[in-house]
Amino acid sequence: MSYVRKIEYRIIPDKSFNIIYSCSGCGCKTSFQNTNRFRVNANGNKLDIWLIYQCSRCKHTKNLAIYERQNPAKIPKEKYQLFLANDERLAMEYGTNYAFFRKNQVEVDGESICYHYEKEMKEQFLGLSYDGKIQINNPYGLKLRPEKVAAEMLQMSRSQIKKLLQEEQLRIISIDKSIEITLCKV
Repeated sequence: MSYVRKIEYRIIPDKSFNIIYSCSGCGCKTSFQNTNRFRVNANGNKLDIWLIYQCSRCKHTKNLAIYERQNPAKIPKEKYQLFLANDERLAMEYGTNYAFFRKNQVEVDGESICYHYEKEMKEQFLGLSYDGKIQINNPYGLKLRPEKVAAEMLQMSRSQIKKLLQEEQLRIISIDKSIEITLCKV
């Protein structure tokens, strides 16, 4: 008998999410990419701030609202300076936020999402057993099938994963923003 090993990973997007939107230049729904640029506009004593997306075909733009008709005093000065400087980290933060896309009523292009896994912490030993656990935290809420994640983490094909699930040598539990993969020795 040996100790249960638990390893934690986190899913990290490699770039901002593309959106699907009806492009007036192309005349159809197409993919728009984050330009990592903000548009800041003052109108009297109100402020508008948008994140600019651009059509990947014809370069038409779509502005996604961050603040609309906002009193400038309600925006933190440090954050306002980041908008003016077109801070890439801030653009990435908004460009990977599903609530931001819902607010702007745009659809995320799930097919174009690129991500990688980052080890969160050292291995933990939980007790005596033959099982091993891998926990994958998904803080960005990427819509990924648990079997696909298991196949990527274990470097196996999906058919091999399905076979292990049927033989009860593998368990996959998806709860909220995490996926737990348990390897069971028979």
